[in-house]
Amino acid sequence: MRLMNDKVIVITGASSGIGAAVARRVGQMGASLVLAARRERELRAVAAESGPRALAVVADVTRRAEVEGIVTASLGRFGRIDVWINNAGRGITRQVAELTDEDLDEMMRVNVKSALYGMQAVLPHMKERKRGHIINVSSVLSRIPFASIRSAYSASKHALMSLTANLRVDLRAEFPDIHVSSVLPGAVATDFGLNARYGGPDSRLLPHAQPVEEVVEVIADLIQHPRAEVYTRPIYQQQVGAYYTAEDVATIESQPPFVTPKR
Repeated sequence: MRLMNDKVIVITGASSGIGAAVARRVGQMGASLVLAARRERELRAVAAESGPRALAVVADVTRRAEVEGIVTASLGRFGRIDVWINNAGRGITRQVAELTDEDLDEMMRVNVKSALYGMQAVLPHMKERKRGHIINVSSVLSRIPFASIRSAYSASKHALMSLTANLRVDLRAEFPDIHVSSVLPGAVATDFGLNARYGGPDSRLLPHAQPVEEVVEVIADLIQHPRAEVYTRPIYQQQVGAYYTAEDVATIESQPPFVTPKR
């Protein structure tokens, strides 16, 4: 299946999890890829599995200069960037009362500033071409507090959603063909939980964890049919709707699935 052979797609956090799975899928569909992450060995393995036009760029996306280097490498290899997916991120296992300054700083650095750097780095190129697509991988936790042990992660994804929406509004009038999207998964069956700050429950063992392949298909469809926000399962959007239309959200929070997993 070669439905994306006209796309050059950059994916951050591409050495594992959702990023690696998206790379393999869109590579199969014919896309040219630039895959970025810190872990060189894992990243190059994913690139080798993602088709003949996959470029691995070792980079720490919490450093602005290295994100700008991804843009330079992409343009040097392929001459353009059609889609930029800010996927890099990390969880945390601490409730609000336990958070330190460094906990919150890291969540903002990894989950928000890295995406901001990506948006700001690729925007001049997209504005010059007057088209492009920025996709920020967020979370249902950006909208509703399903897991209080992910409090700082949730806060960072709230911030990411706000930046994403405001950029979309800023571009709409002058650059209607530059799309800015958010993807909102719930729990996904990857090693995300194990890699969280302070460790945590294995996401692959959580009840109702979504197979990563389902998330990948949602993102692939979003690339082909851009829209502002997409939930990776319809029930997540329904739950968000119920939460924000409740007369008192505390009533919703007292019911399942608003629970704190055991550590």
